[in-house]
Amino acid sequence: MGTTQIIAIVVFIVVMVAIVTEKIHRALAAVVGAMVLLILHVVSFDAAMEHVDFNTLGVLLGMMLFVAVVKLSGLFEYLAIKCARLAKGNPWLVMVLFVCLTAVLSALLDNVTTVLLIGPMTVTVCRLLDLDPLPFFLAEIMASNIGGTATLIGDPPNIMIGSAAGLSFADFVMVDAPAAIICLIVMIGLFYLLFGRKFKVDEEHKRALMERDEREEIKNPTLLRQSVIMIILVTAGFMLHGSLGVESCVVALTAAGILMLISGERIEEALAHVEWTTLVFFAGLFIVVGALSEVGVIGMLAQALIDVTGGSTFIAMLVLLIASAIISSFLDNIPFVATMIPILLSMEATGMDVMPLWWAVSLGACLGGNGTLIGASANVVMSDIAKKHGTEITFMGFLKYGFPIMLVTIAVSAVYLVVRFPPM
Repeated sequence: MGTTQIIAIVVFIVVMVAIVTEKIHRALAAVVGAMVLLILHVVSFDAAMEHVDFNTLGVLLGMMLFVAVVKLSGLFEYLAIKCARLAKGNPWLVMVLFVCLTAVLSALLDNVTTVLLIGPMTVTVCRLLDLDPLPFFLAEIMASNIGGTATLIGDPPNIMIGSAAGLSFADFVMVDAPAAIICLIVMIGLFYLLFGRKFKVDEEHKRALMERDEREEIKNPTLLRQSVIMIILVTAGFMLHGSLGVESCVVALTAAGILMLISGERIEEALAHVEWTTLVFFAGLFIVVGALSEVGVIGMLAQALIDVTGGSTFIAMLVLLIASAIISSFLDNIPFVATMIPILLSMEATGMDVMPLWWAVSLGACLGGNGTLIGASANVVMSDIAKKHGTEITFMGFLKYGFPIMLVTIAVSAVYLVVRFPPM
């Protein structure tokens, strides 16, 4: 192992320790780590920029601006109170409704956009019912990653795999969606055991909720209508962006720009609501993880995983499912999947049936995002939303619930894959 590889690994470990212990803000830790790698010439500036996923950053920025404008209409408060009243103030039913809504939106949009929409709604309902929003945030984070697993556009790894393997939107619905639905049901059951029976709402808060008229929450009817139309259009844009030949960040930024233009809202106000620390964190993390890929560490790790399978598709499928989940819990799943794609294509060139392996990597990389707070973009975005509204989601606090639930969903996925692709 060369000097640059050792430095890249050490910097990565130090950054991860800083994030886990929370002694330093994660954005600062990621940026300092990236700068150290650049100063020591472990990775060049041009190579580092190639590893920064500007599409993901663009989607984040665009949807943060978009949501900041939509929020001024009162739409989130309207939907929050509507859902809570449908559940008659029952906190467990409210959680189930929000979890299902999160999963569906994550499948049709993407999980980052979804948590940007769901987060403010959750805050509103929990304040109305005087509930601790932490269990709701945790459940919605996990539902967003599970829902994003179900379709081609729900999570970036699926987009990459679909492109490389020639898989369509319908293929993901046929193979990944059933596994995602089963995992979602299991997750809801686990949350009921963990939190469902502990929820308590007094009659006074229930009565106050039922007396609320959600229509009174609408602050700007014109902006509300504009927002609903734009949400429909942006959903269609995300679903069709591949066919249209435009990146998803173009869809997000265009939607934000159009909504600000037609609504007349000041861009300064929208920019003030952007979670800049989240964007800085991801930019730094992309460089730190990209350096591991650049010096060959991720490639070595991925190749070693393939070597231990002995050429068996069945064993490789299970190994890749588990390894993808564990690695994607701590590393960004995008560079990992980017590294796995050429390896699987090379295996396919030898005549090996790699179709089950594509699905194993898809399920492992997407569901693995629930393992830690930094396992997926949606996790980080939701934690920042929670902190902004007074609820701290710590790395270890999330790990306590997220990692075991992730392992359960991976076990469910393993059984599903074995049934779907039995050993020959």
